Amino acid sequence: MTTLLTLLSTALWWLLYSSIFALFFALIAWPLLRWSERANVVFNRVYLACLLWTMVGMVLVVGVALHEGHVRPPYNALLTSGLLRGVLVLDMFVGALLLWRLIPRVDARRIRPTSACIAVAAGMAIGFGVATSLA
Repeated sequence: MTTLLTLLSTALWWLLYSSIFALFFALIAWPLLRWSERANVVFNRVYLACLLWTMVGMVLVVGVALHEGHVRPPYNALLTSGLLRGVLVLDMFVGALLLWRLIPRVDARRIRPTSACIAVAAGMAIGFGVATSLA
C-alpha cells in the first residue's frame, strides 16, 4: 500500500512541477512564435506542447541524475556531465518536434519547424541560465 501511495505522490508532484515549468516555457515560446510566424498562435496548444515537453524532459534529466548518482546538491557535477548534455540535445529535439506538430496558427496551418527550433532554443537558454545560477 505504501508503494502505491509513493508512486501516486510522485506522479502528482511530477505533473505539478511539469505544469509550472511548462507555463514558464510557454510564456517564453508564445511571444517568440507570434513574432517569428507573424501570425497569432493558439496559447493553449503552446502550453500543451510545453507540458508534454517538460514531462518528457523531467523524466530524462531525473534518469540521468539517478544514473550518475547526483540527486543531492551541489549539482555542478551533474551540469558538467557529458551524458546530461546528450540528453539535453535529445530533449531539445523532442521539444521542437512537439511544438511543430501540436501548435497551429490561427489560419489552421502548422508553425514552421524553424520557429519551433527558435522557441525551444530560447527556452532552453533561459532555463539553463536559471539552472546554472541556482546551482
